[in-house]
Amino acid sequence: MNKIIIVTGTPGTGKTVLAKKLANLLNFTYIDINLIIKSKKLNLNYDKKRSTYVININKLNRILIDLIKNSNRSLIIDSHLSHCLPNKLVNLCIVTKCNLKVLVKRLKKRKYNFNKIRENMDSEIFDICLNEAVEDKHNVMIIDTAKRIDYKKIIRKIH
Repeated sequence: MNKIIIVTGTPGTGKTVLAKKLANLLNFTYIDINLIIKSKKLNLNYDKKRSTYVININKLNRILIDLIKNSNRSLIIDSHLSHCLPNKLVNLCIVTKCNLKVLVKRLKKRKYNFNKIRENMDSEIFDICLNEAVEDKHNVMIIDTAKRIDYKKIIRKIH
């Protein structure tokens, strides 16, 4: 049976690095939700104040659910929105976290403006992705990406 692993967390916490490495180690298909959002034009509008696009989550979920149901492979789905998927479709929800100093450096390197950095710092401080994943009753595993990642431990949890 195919496994569905989602990797969520505040932007800049290391989701993509972790998800790609796991997909490679496990021979799972890696899914970048940002590419789906762009290709399917799921941006509702641009929020200038927050320097971000507003995404149609319902349409995104419908597309992802179809993708999961029609896939003949195990998937690793990467996005800070991935935890919005129904928990019944997901085997494991990995939430990435990292030290706030490390996070600020990563966001500055991405050239995020002050308000965008502040919003993401607040999201990390208040554990928004983690709390939403727990509220949605996902099987959650927290990974601190500022520390050495034990991929063998994650793989054991997946199998």
